[in-house]
Amino acid sequence: MRGTLTESGKDSPFRTRSASESLLLLGEMRDGKHPDGSHVLRAKIDMRSPNMNLRDPVMYRIRHAHHHRTGDKWCIYPTYDWAHGTSDCLEGITHSLCTLEFEDHRPLYDWFNERLAQLGFLQPPLSRQIEFARLNLTYVVLSKRMLIQLVEEKHVSGWDDPRMPTLAGARRRGYTPAGFRLFAERIGVSKAHQVIDFSVLEDCMREDLNELAPRRMAVLDPIRLVIDNYPAGKEELVQLPNHPQKPDWGKRDAPFSRELWIEREDFQQQPEKGYFRLFPGNEVRLRFGYVVKCSGMTDGVVHCTYHPDSKSGTPGADNYKVKGNIHWVSAAPAYAADVRLYDRLFKVAEPGSGHDFLQDLNPKSMTLVKAQLEPALRAARPGDSFQFERHGYFIADRAGGFNRTVTLRDSWK
Repeated sequence: MRGTLTESGKDSPFRTRSASESLLLLGEMRDGKHPDGSHVLRAKIDMRSPNMNLRDPVMYRIRHAHHHRTGDKWCIYPTYDWAHGTSDCLEGITHSLCTLEFEDHRPLYDWFNERLAQLGFLQPPLSRQIEFARLNLTYVVLSKRMLIQLVEEKHVSGWDDPRMPTLAGARRRGYTPAGFRLFAERIGVSKAHQVIDFSVLEDCMREDLNELAPRRMAVLDPIRLVIDNYPAGKEELVQLPNHPQKPDWGKRDAPFSRELWIEREDFQQQPEKGYFRLFPGNEVRLRFGYVVKCSGMTDGVVHCTYHPDSKSGTPGADNYKVKGNIHWVSAAPAYAADVRLYDRLFKVAEPGSGHDFLQDLNPKSMTLVKAQLEPALRAARPGDSFQFERHGYFIADRAGGFNRTVTLRDSWK
């Protein structure tokens, strides 16, 4: 009987019932004397209003359902529209921020609050509802139904899976509050429908983590490198800055020895054009260490010789000009740890456009690697964030190992 958008509604046959009779029925509803669906309490507003939300909306309905706090004692429950503004005012909410689908509910929000204020139950100033366009991100689903399905069907490990767009997942991924604030400032507030590229959020996290994350060396895809002319059994310390732009953060010692771990991509037997890292006959600098010359690979091990007078920070270092500079971890004292390389959960910008969204899951959204890390990372506590040089930002996970928060640059394409 509510009518349509072009036709007014019709009055309920009970609309003229007396207040005393309505109060009696409401008491009986509360006391559980009537079955579900037999009665509702409605606000008497205007059945001819152009806004259908004002056509005598329901305020309470009967529901005999067990409640986690009140048990079976209470069996009438308020509708969202009735509870929304009332609870906002009772809790002292000054501005109730909603997405655009609530815009045509605002007159009802105000009507309820104004009537209660007239009756003396609420004190001004009353809460105000303000609407804006919801935030939509590419490569993400934000529907609660879809998120529940991801969890229940075990496409993710739980609500705190670092790939999930939840606060628990974001925290475990290593996303920071300041990064989210920067993101909110950068995209602004609009009433127009907008879809924000996920890379904008990642850029904000990089920007914040760049300031707060100490640097560490980590080899994620290790192969062994042997410096043939380096004394066997010798180990020396190399000083590495904790943050190149923050000298007050000091330096740390890292062991250097004859056998090191380097990234597999830092060696090519047949170098492609423009490749300046290790290949037979080429020289590179081991970051903060020595210049080495590659002699080739034998049985999966890269062999080099080094220039003893080329150590970084010494007078002889300037005598060697090389184009390549690679990171490393001393093999014997290295810290072997699981590192989870997280990527976007979906492989397309708008998952589920015209089909089941599960078809768009990214099968490579998490890759587990056994990395070799510098020994200082043994002391990392869950929640500590670092920049693994050349790789990106990582956070120590409570389950052990590290989770990748974000790469150093947008490498998606």
